Formats: sequence, C-alpha cells, structure tokens
Amino acid sequence: MHFWVLLGASFGASATARGFHDLDKELTERDTLTFPSIASAETSSARVSRAAPTCKTFPGDANWPSNTEWSRFNSSVAGALLQPLPPAAVCYLNSPAFNSERCSFLLQNASRTTFYLDDPVTILTQWPQGNTCLAVRNSTGTCTQGGFPSYVVNVTSVKQVQAAVNFARNKNIRLVIKNTGHDFVGRNTGAGALSIWTHYLKGFEFLPSYKQPGGTYNGPAARVGAGLQVYEAFTYAARHNVTLPAASCLTVGSYGGWITGGGHSPLSSKFGLGVDQVLSLQVVTADGRSVTADPVTNSDLFFAIRGGGGSTYGVITSAIVKAHPQINLTIASFTFTLGATASQPGPDPTITNSTAFWAGFNQVFAFGVPTVDAGGYLWTNGIRQSNTSFVMQVRVQMPGLTLSETNAFIQPLLVTLNSLGIPVANITPTTQIYSLQTGAIGGAPGNSRFASRIFPRKAYTDPTLFAAAMAAARATVEDGYVFHGLNMAPTLKVAGFPAPAGVNPVWRDSVMHADVFDSTNMAGISEEAFKAAKRRLDGHMDALRKATPGGGAYFNEADVQEPDWQNAFFGTNYDKLLTIKKSRDPTGVFWAPTTPGSDAWRIEGVDAVEGIPTQNGRLCRA
Repeated sequence: MHFWVLLGASFGASATARGFHDLDKELTERDTLTFPSIASAETSSARVSRAAPTCKTFPGDANWPSNTEWSRFNSSVAGALLQPLPPAAVCYLNSPAFNSERCSFLLQNASRTTFYLDDPVTILTQWPQGNTCLAVRNSTGTCTQGGFPSYVVNVTSVKQVQAAVNFARNKNIRLVIKNTGHDFVGRNTGAGALSIWTHYLKGFEFLPSYKQPGGTYNGPAARVGAGLQVYEAFTYAARHNVTLPAASCLTVGSYGGWITGGGHSPLSSKFGLGVDQVLSLQVVTADGRSVTADPVTNSDLFFAIRGGGGSTYGVITSAIVKAHPQINLTIASFTFTLGATASQPGPDPTITNSTAFWAGFNQVFAFGVPTVDAGGYLWTNGIRQSNTSFVMQVRVQMPGLTLSETNAFIQPLLVTLNSLGIPVANITPTTQIYSLQTGAIGGAPGNSRFASRIFPRKAYTDPTLFAAAMAAARATVEDGYVFHGLNMAPTLKVAGFPAPAGVNPVWRDSVMHADVFDSTNMAGISEEAFKAAKRRLDGHMDALRKATPGGGAYFNEADVQEPDWQNAFFGTNYDKLLTIKKSRDPTGVFWAPTTPGSDAWRIEGVDAVEGIPTQNGRLCRA
C-alpha cells in the first residue's frame, strides 16, 4: 500500500532477488543522441562549466528542468521516475492525498510490514527530513515535502543509475542515494534532490571459485546487487551452504551503505568488517561511467568506498564478496536487574545492592576482551528503568562454538557475577546456522538522536582508562540514556590481511563499539530544548572520549554533529580520502554530510529549529 505519483507506466520492480542480465545493462551513446541531458561527462556537450554555480538548482529556480524535460528523462529511464509524496500525506485533511483508511494503516500496521523499507523516500530517522509531515491522525496542519527529494529513480539497472547521475550533474541538481533508509543522520535524503533508489538492485550469483585480482583471496565468492537485504542474502547463503557476513539487522542493505561505512556484524572477530568481505565493486562514478574497482583496477575507488564514507565517490551497483564456510552462531543470553525486591537465582535475577549491580556492569564489559579474543561478539544494553532501577542485558555470541563449548566459555563470567552477589544461573545457550537467522522484517521511523564511540584495546587494558570509561558509561545509563555495547576485534589478521581500505584504522585495534541512545523526541522540539539536550549528550560523550584516547566513532552509527568528525570517522585515512574525492568528483556531484570534502558545502535556508542539522534546505557551496 504505497502512495506515489508514478511518472512512468507502472512500478515494475520485483522484491524477489534475481540475476544480473537486466541489472548489468549500461547506457550507450545511442541512448544519449536524442537526449544529451543524460550524456556522460567525457562528451563535450555534457561538460560542467568551469564557473561552477554557487548552489544546486532548486525547485522554482528558472533553470529547474521543465515538466517536458522531466518527462523526457523519465522515458530515458524506462518509466522508473517517481515523484513520491511523504507517506504521511494521507493523514492531512488539507492534502489531496488524504485517506483516513491509509492513515490508519500507517499508524497501526505499517511498522509490522516492510512498508517503510519499501517506500522510495522514507528514512528511518525523521528529524533529518525536517519533521514536515509526521503521521498524525486527521491533522489540520500542513504536510510539505521538506527534506525529502523531489524526484526518485527506482533503478533496476546500471543504465538507469548512469542516466540519473548524468542528468543530475548536467542540470546541476542535488543527487542523493537511498537504499532501505537505514542511514540515521540524513545522508540519504535532501530537499530539491533527485534520488537514486537502489533498493531493487537485487541480483545474486554464487561463484564457486574466485581469484581476486591483485589480492590474496582465492575461494568461493558471491556477486551481490547493492539492494540485496540481509535476509535475502542469507536465503542464498543457506542455499549454497556458505556464510556471508552481514549487518545484524536483517532488513539492512548490506552491499551499499553498510560497507561504505565499515560494516560490523556478530562475525567481526572471526572474519573482519564488512569492508573486508569485498573483493570487487561495480560503481557508477560522477562522470557517469560504470567501472570496476578492485586492488588492480581503479584501486583508489576500491580503497575509498570500503569504509571511506557513503554517497560520496560513486553509486555501488554490485559487489563480489567472500563466501565463507557455513558456520553456526551460539548465543548465551541473560540479564540482571537492580530493583526493590531480590529474586531467586536464574537467567534474569533481580538484586537490591546498587554497588553489586555496577560492579557486575563493569565485569560484563571486562569480559569483552576474552570474548573477542576467542572470536566472539559481546552484545550489551545498560538501561535505566527508573531513578532506582536499572537493567543489564547480555548476549555472548560465539561463532563456531557448540552449545557445551559456549556454556563452558561463559562460566568464568558467571562465577565472577555470583561472587558479587548477582545470582545469574541456569543459562541455556541456543545455536543455529548463522545464515538461517530469522526475525522481524518490519520497522518504522524513529525521531531521536544518538552518538557512538570506538574503544581501542588500551581503554580496556589500562586500569585507569578502563575505570574512567566504565564510570562514563555508567553515568550515561544513570542519566537515562541506553548504553549499547558491541565488543568485537576486527583485526587485519582475522580479516585475512585484505587490500588496504578507507575505513578508520582505529577499528583494527578496537575491542568495542558503543552507541549512546538519547530518548529525546525531536518532533516539535524547541530550540532551547534541543540545545539543552545536545549539551547534555555532548557532555557524556566528551567523558567517553577522554577515557578512550586514540578511539573514534562509527560512521554508520553516529552523531552527525560529532566534533572533529574527520578524525573521529576516518582517522589517519582522511587526507587520502579527501584527495580521492577531489580527484574523482571535482564538481561535487555527490554530497552527504560528514563525508570527505563535505565541509565545502552547506545547507541554506533550513526551515527548522536552529541547530538541528536537517536536509530541508538548498545545498550551496560554503
């Protein structure tokens, strides 16, 4: 149940994964002869003027393409051009799209389906769009497009991606790239933009034997379309009895934004990061060409796209990735709670001793080092339930271990917790083939913020730093934030010493990535309230940064207002990444916040609360 204006004949993409016969079709010179607006940059008629405009062309400008031009562009992409309204337009009484039944679906049932993930404009955090069209029943307010793009190309082929890149570049239109919407800070949306929607680039091909050009890998692999989601990739992996490391959330498109930001998973201590799985890429670059990137061909792009930031060097259309032997994932889960009444021993006991609870909190995190050194992944949540009640959720995830081996592995931690007076007992681990995981494939947009920190090993092995880090983590939980820890060690050794990648080198010496989730609702927030919430979160993050010298922040899960983001997200790779960006995209065809070179641009005329970095404005040179 989608509510789009279709400029073509129909919405014809199928959600069923398929081969590459159609996906691999490319733009030809013949395609551009009658419509030069989609010609690639190397042709004289399409070269960008040296006197580059100050701002991207915006709806209402004199040089914004006419309806006739948009219609011709739509024909050039085989009717794949959409002009989508915000999904919640159906809830606004004064909107032409108002529909009470469809609004009820949005408010009551959409989150239990793939509706939002399959929507051409929805992003899974609302505030970057500007909160201009929130779902409210029978709203008498006004729904506007805000930071959503003006047009979307539902691409199913390389040819359509090329045409979209060329049209946007030649017409000086802002270009954005969106897959499933899992970017949380506005890198996949923008007011007045043309959006390349890669969600239906669903190809898959198993390669029983693949030798990486210029690399050391020689073994099974898979070619995957950029729009393939985790649960779809897992279906193919199970069919071929292999493992394709992917994001923990089953609905993420792992072969787009996940790898461009680094990509962690429960297998990171076993096989490395998402970037380490990539053997070759097919990319449409700013000049509109479709190129191969690997350690030999276009090696600069191969370096930059693997962890050097999404939506900034080109559009990934497909990738060849490692296919590891099938592996099981065994998980031992338990919780312990600080509350008013103590309970009996078990997998989720309650205790009344605050000192014991926080000592146990520290010991769980200390167990992160032996976990990652054994190839595991320690998942934790520290949560405040009330001013006097807190809960610690723990999942020790061990790839390749049996039930009995995992049970034996966690015993030292349980003994320590028991000695503190935390009676965790009777834990029953579970196991399954990694690629047979199941879970929710729905979801709905949220409207809050968070920040992240990558903890280097020294922050654990230095007693002074560890004590400071745990005190800072505790303070976030006591102040009402959720402290979400993911212990992993994606070293170059476990990754098989892959070709150099643009991902922050801090990852190679890390033992934990942590998110700090703020529950402050950004809908209708005042300037004063936002600034207060930001100061509060910044204060906690500063304490974590001080306790983790040499650390960083995870590009894919972060505060878009991260201080010194160039170093925090990319570390010592930033200067090289910036050089590649300037070389590959000198006129700024691609732009997304906090990517290399993005500070050369800014959003102007933002119609939002001052200080909130939305995409609801014109993109101009800084």
